[in-house]
Amino acid sequence: MGISGIISAIVVGAIIGALGRLVVRGKQNISILVTIIIGIVAALIGTWLAQVIGVEVTDGIDWIEILLQVVLAAVFVIIYASWAGKRR
Repeated sequence: MGISGIISAIVVGAIIGALGRLVVRGKQNISILVTIIIGIVAALIGTWLAQVIGVEVTDGIDWIEILLQVVLAAVFVIIYASWAGKRR
């Protein structure tokens, strides 16, 4: 993976992570770095799930894949926020 791939992963991770945080109600005490990491992981797993169910390649925007990624990011935000909250 080149530098452009790494930068793309960070940008996509930030967007997916931010959308995941927007979906979750309330305030989450999560740093931007954790949001990006959650977004990257959710994007990778969401893309894999889209491939498994056969919707990874469509004409135009892959709305189902994006929806999977955002839902996964929201779930990971909830899990991390509850875990970090108990730790304090």
